[in-house]
Amino acid sequence: MPHPALRLAVEIDGDGAHPAAWRRAAHTPGELLSPRRLARVAAVAENAGFTFVTLDDSLLPPGSGTDPVGRVGAVERAAFIAASTGVLGIAPAVATTYAEPFHVSSQLASLDHVSTGRAAWLVTTEESAEAARAWGRPRVGGAEALAREAHDALRVVRDLWDSWEDDAVIRSVATSRYLDRDRLHYIDFTGETYAVKGPAIVPRPPQGRPVVIARTGLVPPELIDIALADGATPAQVGEAAAAAGAPLAFAEVEVALDTPRESARERIADLERHAPWGPPSPDDGNRLRYTGSASGLVALLEELGRHVDGVRLHPLVLDEDLAVLSRLVLPELFVRRIAVRPLPGATLRTALGLPRPASRFAEEAAR
Repeated sequence: MPHPALRLAVEIDGDGAHPAAWRRAAHTPGELLSPRRLARVAAVAENAGFTFVTLDDSLLPPGSGTDPVGRVGAVERAAFIAASTGVLGIAPAVATTYAEPFHVSSQLASLDHVSTGRAAWLVTTEESAEAARAWGRPRVGGAEALAREAHDALRVVRDLWDSWEDDAVIRSVATSRYLDRDRLHYIDFTGETYAVKGPAIVPRPPQGRPVVIARTGLVPPELIDIALADGATPAQVGEAAAAAGAPLAFAEVEVALDTPRESARERIADLERHAPWGPPSPDDGNRLRYTGSASGLVALLEELGRHVDGVRLHPLVLDEDLAVLSRLVLPELFVRRIAVRPLPGATLRTALGLPRPASRFAEEAAR
């Protein structure tokens, strides 16, 4: 039985996957935070046929590490993209470490309302001592503690999204009743480090729950919708996807493509004069990496399509590789029915083939 067509995602944060990608960016440094540039990149991705984009983020203060200085937060950038697009799904990265789950729930529910059902959450963690100091919180260190925080945060956020039943809003001017209080629910969560009473302050999102994306192994698969599968080869990606246990599995692929003026190897060599394109950080897992022609990438994605439901691409240099992806890669994938583009008017869950979940509180009350 053939595997369903791939859904495609692309990371559009910053200038690209290479630490020196900004040196080849088709914009001035001052434009990195420009809303116009963000809207332009999102429009290219939407017109190309990507199902959703992801926006990386960090809790580190401005100027720390190699991140752009003073960038706008991922959720805020996602809200801007939502207002300037109509089909594209938007998945900002929000760390479960240090952030308050109640605030995360409200932000992402609001994003789903603003985007009319196109929001997702890229779940991340933050282990650095600098981030803990920035938040004024004790450091959460070690894989076990980070996983516990992620697990608790996901449970709280999901329950808060469910705490308003779909028909809790009445808006009856005649009776002056705007909410049915019996259809709002306390979540009564108590964990090792915090407690949350609830209910949420934002009505239930259009999707019921925005799509939740996380790396395999970070949190239990029953709490997420898309598992990001690691692997340096298609076979390894297939093994990770098979073991993920989530409804969908996406491969992580870093790409450096030949352009009309330079080969991928020439582009990488130019960047490596300034910094090496080393392996991803431990937080990013062991990603598959492709270097070469557009046709070669099409062949690789066709092979990956036998193992996974989708692929998230990480361009070497966003301004250069996204253009090649849009003109040469995605059109060929659609013509050959290797991948499928989202339909106008659909929620992100619909575009991904995921059902809309019912509120668990409504289900419990119906029993």
